[in-house]
Amino acid sequence: MPVNVIVGLPHLNEGPILQRARALGRTALISANALSRWSEKRGWREWAGWRLNQLHNAQGLPGLCLDSAGFVAAARYGGFPWSLSDYVSLAAAYPFKWWASADYCVEAEIARDRDEVIDRLSRTIRANRDCRVLGEDAGIADRLMPVIQGRRPCDYERCIDALWGSIRPGALIGVGSMCRRDIHGPEGLIAVIDHLDQILPRGIRLHAFGVKGTALPYLLPFAHRIASIDSQAYGVGARRAALTTGTSKTDRMVADHMERWLVGQRRRLAERPRRLPQQRPAVADLPPIDPWEAAIAQARAEIRDLIESGDLDHDEVIEPWIEQWAADIYRERISDQ
Repeated sequence: MPVNVIVGLPHLNEGPILQRARALGRTALISANALSRWSEKRGWREWAGWRLNQLHNAQGLPGLCLDSAGFVAAARYGGFPWSLSDYVSLAAAYPFKWWASADYCVEAEIARDRDEVIDRLSRTIRANRDCRVLGEDAGIADRLMPVIQGRRPCDYERCIDALWGSIRPGALIGVGSMCRRDIHGPEGLIAVIDHLDQILPRGIRLHAFGVKGTALPYLLPFAHRIASIDSQAYGVGARRAALTTGTSKTDRMVADHMERWLVGQRRRLAERPRRLPQQRPAVADLPPIDPWEAAIAQARAEIRDLIESGDLDHDEVIEPWIEQWAADIYRERISDQ
């Protein structure tokens, strides 16, 4: 089965980019952030709802998909500026081909250490569950695409295990934190896809968010598993060209780069499939030996369980609690000795 290349759009303004996307006949992806309204009435910039009128401009596209903007929300705002209910109301406002669950990305600039990666896995699991419940209430759960996250292949498997009861046969699953990932290595893109291919049953397919064009030949051996990828990398090319030539980065220039980029992706998809040597899995984390560090680790694990179960909100700030929680655990262990 061919891998579908979905074109990420920077906006849905009527103009050269949208017109070119229609002419190219490509399914497109729009970010929730691109549809956001902002207000400075109170002296600072705050989120003020959705620009739903822009969705009318999507008419004529073969299909439109919706992304929750997890990376942008984390990098630019420190978290989602809208609630999950707000997001699901956006997903219900248009017949999207699919809408991605909210998720918590784990790129290195967002999740600085292993603990933060695992914390964000628990938040991703809870956000997926909440999006499904809200999607069922809105009657759009059949178009929800679960999104899994991770740094290591086993992290993605943890998300799969936690969400398995709600993943239907033949489902499409989004694989996050791909766009800044190396192709090679035990935590590389291919190691992740290969691991998922081994553990998932036949019929489950994957959408890989933001995959680099250079990775496409290495994904071809997994064409039975990869349904689609998306990218807006052509925008970076347009920005560089504008800087080099000293011209403005107009939407017409961006549209030209989009078309050339798409031709390049098609060329790469026609290449001979390339296989990487099998990667050795990353070494598992050893439990801490120091009693205080062990109490910290247990406190984090218990808090993650509460997030996944819904007893704590998926975006709850937990750092101030961890040491106090660990102190209670530490005292109990000392008293039991």
